[in-house]
Amino acid sequence: MTPFGALIATPARGTLLGNRGGRFHDPETRRLGRRRWASRQWIACVLAFKERHRRVWGDGYTELFFLDEVTALAAGHRPCFECRRQDAVAFAGAVARGLGWPAPPRATAMDRQLHAERLDGRTKRCHVADLASLPDGAMIALDGQAFAVRDDRLLAWEPAGYAAAMRRPKAATVSVLTPPLVIAALDAGYRPGWHPSAEP
Repeated sequence: MTPFGALIATPARGTLLGNRGGRFHDPETRRLGRRRWASRQWIACVLAFKERHRRVWGDGYTELFFLDEVTALAAGHRPCFECRRQDAVAFAGAVARGLGWPAPPRATAMDRQLHAERLDGRTKRCHVADLASLPDGAMIALDGQAFAVRDDRLLAWEPAGYAAAMRRPKAATVSVLTPPLVIAALDAGYRPGWHPSAEP
């Protein structure tokens, strides 16, 4: 899964598994149809949990894989409340602080808002922001390429890891891939997991 929310085939192994609320592939042929989600419940999960084993793209939900949590969040996914409970609770708390809500939201409330923020019809919805205002972990698009914001750098996203880094411009208006709800959580202190290639 790319930060643009597109499914791609790659031999690269990511750090997270996820789904979009159910199955939207054909389990007999293991091919996709036109749909790209089954419900508004888009989650990001750990790769291993309670020794469960699955046949990828079998009879269950459509498994998706992410380079890291920064990628998953940009694509519009949130932490899973089952296998990543601690992260999910921290994320909900940060959402409440960032948006000024009186209490951490339930998963359904976040899913409803995220679904409106991540899609424009069937395509990825982007949001405009001042680059200097974006927190670490936000993803932007420049000339069709995704970049992650990390300190004073922009890291070029690739399926196998982050590639070339460039200095973050001090003044620029950019197209933001990460939904506003997630930006609010990042601003309020939520710290997503990064792929090891993001380290300096």
